[in-house]
Amino acid sequence: MIHVRTTVDRPSADVVARLNEFSSATIHEAQGRKGALSHRIKPLHPGMSFCGPAFTVKAQPGDNIMVQVGISYAQPGDVVIVDAGELEQSGSFGEVLATACQSKRLAAFVTDSGVRDSAEIIELGFPVFSGSVCIEGTVKETLGPVNYPITVGGQIVNPGDILKGDADGIVLIKPEDAEEVIRSCKAREDNEATIMAQHRAGGKTVIELHGLAEKLKAKGLLVEH
Repeated sequence: MIHVRTTVDRPSADVVARLNEFSSATIHEAQGRKGALSHRIKPLHPGMSFCGPAFTVKAQPGDNIMVQVGISYAQPGDVVIVDAGELEQSGSFGEVLATACQSKRLAAFVTDSGVRDSAEIIELGFPVFSGSVCIEGTVKETLGPVNYPITVGGQIVNPGDILKGDADGIVLIKPEDAEEVIRSCKAREDNEATIMAQHRAGGKTVIELHGLAEKLKAKGLLVEH
């Protein structure tokens, strides 16, 4: 078995930059409520955000040797994302590796397992999203695949898939869908901007502006005055 595949079919920097203009929630809604990773995987700080192609790593739970291998081969702009079996009681990534990632100009680090040195990583400012924070270290023993399909947060992630993460979580976008998702996001944001302007202007209820009247009537909503 070849453990490390170094060739990744990455989306263009322009596509990544245009997707990065939208929030994870907007992208999720715009692409038909698809692609959301588990709510468990959150940023160490709500100000952290990223967008970039997935550089996938499969690690044995409680073992971070392949995490370090993956970081070694990842390229600037990549999101190193690790399937580590959702082991919460494990600190597989810390300040030293975050410094290595930042020095390589990687976009982010994502794991369904745990990380540590959270305060130091927050101060460093490198985007780290994890399933937990845990002080317990890991061994360095078991080899695994890099840049093969993995499952993280309930989503199958392929190398080169686009990941957008922010305070609300992470969403996956298939590269072949990116242009349509961008168009849908823009249309959604334009519509929401119009509705919010109408809210600020006053004079109409949420029910009226959100087009809920007929649906509520059909469902038999009764209001006592």
